[in-house]
Amino acid sequence: MKIIIGNASRELVISEELSPCNISKFADGELNVEVESNLYNQEVYIVQSISPPVNDNLMELLLMIDAVKRADAKKITAVIPYYGYSRQDRIIKNNNMQSALSAQLVANLIQTAGANSIAAFDLHSTQIEGFFNVPVVNLSCFEVFAQSIKKEDLAVVAPDVGAIGRARAFAKVLEAKHNVELNDKIVVVDKYREKAGISQVMNIIGEVAGKNCVIVDDIVDSGGTLCNAALAIKNQGAKSVTACITHGVLSGNAIEKISSSVLDKLIVTDTVLHKFEKIDKIEVVSIADILMSFILKTQGDKSA
Repeated sequence: MKIIIGNASRELVISEELSPCNISKFADGELNVEVESNLYNQEVYIVQSISPPVNDNLMELLLMIDAVKRADAKKITAVIPYYGYSRQDRIIKNNNMQSALSAQLVANLIQTAGANSIAAFDLHSTQIEGFFNVPVVNLSCFEVFAQSIKKEDLAVVAPDVGAIGRARAFAKVLEAKHNVELNDKIVVVDKYREKAGISQVMNIIGEVAGKNCVIVDDIVDSGGTLCNAALAIKNQGAKSVTACITHGVLSGNAIEKISSSVLDKLIVTDTVLHKFEKIDKIEVVSIADILMSFILKTQGDKSA
């Protein structure tokens, strides 16, 4: 078994014995990837997030897979902590224009490069698994988040109607860890989005007064929706608002928005390489143990 880590996931310390991989860039911007040659008949796990800069990191992943395939590895598992383009998981038609189905195209590229199986963390939608014709494992980091959440007066919040399933799943993890009952404490933020990147919270469905509310979601990007949701929840009498969000993309001035918001704490994971200056409101937890456990568990497994 061999593990190769790309530049986008260098901070994930999952093993001391990593297979060497040289990644360089030519003067014209082309990437060059070199892997060790003794990968014959090996099971190889390639760990690389498709995070910003998305296109560079995607190309790096594809080249690593191709290089490992040409070294005649027995099986290649692409471990993609953050699956970029995941929000483009459906075709959009308006004003006589039609979008690409980008999430599926990325899946096709990864398979064509030579990946035999895929692992990712908290995919934006389960339909992405269906874009692949190879086995896909959608890993969860709920257990890591649960360790940072206090059990008193909890209410789990779905930031929109589409996130209710994710909120209920997290509530079950919290119930098991803290021995509390949360089935009747799922709150939904009902919002109207006028256009992409701008959201307006319209209504809070559920009881938040006097509660320590935990918003759970997969991606925080510009931060606007999250900050608006936190304000609406606080205005309804919540004691505190914490957000547990797997992928902290945090683009543009998201850090400033969060710093000046009423949100008490944002907890994200290291699926995305974070380069921002540390602030008290943002905590980064690691998925390294979950990732290494998956690798050890699936080593030699023909179905994963």
